[in-house]
Amino acid sequence: MTTHGPVLPIWSCGGCDAPWPCRTRQRELRAEFDGTPMSLALYLGAQLVRASEDLAWVPAGVLHRRFLGWLR
Repeated sequence: MTTHGPVLPIWSCGGCDAPWPCRTRQRELRAEFDGTPMSLALYLGAQLVRASEDLAWVPAGVLHRRFLGWLR
């Protein structure tokens, strides 16, 4: 169980207060979804959709980079 879950509706990290997913959570997610990169991308895409509803003022490109850009 991680302490680096999202604090809604502001989508900050509950463990370190950085924008979620923080660097620590990114490492944890890579380990959790090891060998299944498409599943990780789908999970993060779903989180992006949820976050875009809460963070309507944040440009779509910024949210895309934040949630999916680090997967490359």
